[in-house]
Amino acid sequence: MTGRVLYQDVIPYEMPSSLAALHGPNEGVVTLPLTVYWGPDATADLSTPDGVEKVYENVIREGTSELQEALLSAGLLRRVWPQLRLPKRCRDSWEARFPELAAA
Repeated sequence: MTGRVLYQDVIPYEMPSSLAALHGPNEGVVTLPLTVYWGPDATADLSTPDGVEKVYENVIREGTSELQEALLSAGLLRRVWPQLRLPKRCRDSWEARFPELAAA
């Protein structure tokens, strides 16, 4: 019998072409699209830690590279990277492509 393949081991994670391509807002209220957040309140205030985590965790895990480039900011991502709760394979993939995040 072969080992089971778990979804967490094969889910694809998209990534932007570079961190410099991330030109999203650093402040204000963001409304997440249904494709990345299907909870009761899709808005998040980037002036609060909870709001930043809501946007960044969901967009990194579920977003297309185009959505990541539109909603994420490179500077803010570098600052909050250590606090984000991400699946290990997702975090490892991003850090392999962007070693500066691993150093944060």
